[in-house]
Amino acid sequence: MLQTPYYLIDKAKLLRNMEKIAYVRERSGAKALLALKCFATWSVFDFMRDYMDGTTSSSLNEVRLGHERFGKETHAYSVAYADYEIDEVISHADKIIFNSIAQLERFAVKASGIVRGLRLNPQVSSSSFDLADPARPFSRLGEWDLAKVEKVMDRISGFMIHNNCENSDFALFDRMLGQIEEKFGPLLKRAEWVSLGGGIHFTGEGYPLDAFCDRLKAFSEKYGVQVYLEPGEASITRSTTLEVTVLDKLYNGKDLVVVDSSIEAHMLDLLIYRENAKVSPNQGPHRYMVCGKSCLAGDIFGEFDFPEELKVGDRISIQDAAGYTMVKKNWFNGVKMPAIAIRELDGSLRTVREFDYADYEQSLS
Repeated sequence: MLQTPYYLIDKAKLLRNMEKIAYVRERSGAKALLALKCFATWSVFDFMRDYMDGTTSSSLNEVRLGHERFGKETHAYSVAYADYEIDEVISHADKIIFNSIAQLERFAVKASGIVRGLRLNPQVSSSSFDLADPARPFSRLGEWDLAKVEKVMDRISGFMIHNNCENSDFALFDRMLGQIEEKFGPLLKRAEWVSLGGGIHFTGEGYPLDAFCDRLKAFSEKYGVQVYLEPGEASITRSTTLEVTVLDKLYNGKDLVVVDSSIEAHMLDLLIYRENAKVSPNQGPHRYMVCGKSCLAGDIFGEFDFPEELKVGDRISIQDAAGYTMVKKNWFNGVKMPAIAIRELDGSLRTVREFDYADYEQSLS
């Protein structure tokens, strides 16, 4: 058994998502770009590459990683590009998407040799979290004034519109896309391509894939555009676990166990959004609060039910530990960074990355 903690990517589970993405690509004509802001573990890019069209990014580092490690089509986007990085960004990208008209105008000459696009903000979204809502009041994410965008249409050929956040409701997606059409229809008719961003949970159980594909195809045909999707979580949902070991047991009004991991260091997004981790099957007569080993009082994965009494040395698998998790891992408290392992399709396990003191030391100064 590998030494915990470690992230375990299961290719058989990853394949289920890849096959659904491939189906959507074939039936709808849409292209699918992996959103590196969500998942950037490049050890499985060679596997994912056969099912996707490329990558989309949010920074210079991500666009370079996508270009060098994934290949295929590479979209560059950033909320703002700096003067010192724009040349390198362009060198790695097939398309560059500007967040504002000001940035488009600032770098128009430098970016004249590649395809250029602009982010639009339709001012509606599916997000229930203000923190993650791209359409929140006073949002900096994209242009919303149709008249202003019309004046720069000679400098761009397409748009990126990202307003879905963990949206598993096709009816809501359909309705918001209709609102986008109503607001930006004249612009869409002049575009060559439109990215509808990520946050659409179309690989989830029970999602109406055929209706989704038909809607995408109808949109593409109506406006004569190549549609792009940017699946992040949808690409890797339920594919990865965080494997941890029980280090101690306590009782303080509830049965507690401490594991060799930390929610703040290794599953930060759950802490940010105050969500519990997931344990499967989460059934049985023995209930424990599973706690991380950092000094943060709220370093708690959640309360779960187990079939047997937990003992020091027992393993626990924390589910859904890939999206917005591995990309946010950190060295808080100097807690050991989880290794990264892959379960191949034949069931064999291999470790692809381990971290040690030198990695911790070199992350500082």
